Amino acid sequence: MPTPAPPSLGIEDRLLAFAVSLLVGGVALHVGTHVVADARDYAHAVLTALLGAVVWAVLEPVPLLGGLLALLAWVAIVRWRYRLGWLRSAGVGVVAWTAAVVVIAALELVGIGSVSALGVPGA
Repeated sequence: MPTPAPPSLGIEDRLLAFAVSLLVGGVALHVGTHVVADARDYAHAVLTALLGAVVWAVLEPVPLLGGLLALLAWVAIVRWRYRLGWLRSAGVGVVAWTAAVVVIAALELVGIGSVSALGVPGA
């Protein structure tokens, strides 16, 4: 008897996963900017995460230098959106990545798996 195939995700499930991942990325970026730059606008962080995710998706596949180009572009977006210097923008990235890992781990503890942090590199 063949093993039944797992149910495929419908468009609603994919949109929900996208929205949750974007909100998690926004939370992580908001935490990063709050710690490094004392920024307080969550909606600004979600839009920045979306822009960062788009740029990452475009540049990361570039052969050889894609990861480095994508990371530099992501930091440049944070720098532009929050009017920070390069080092503070990179600091936002480190704090945002850490926050994303913590949020994703907490969600998995309560049974919500397969979530990423859209707009936060490496999370």
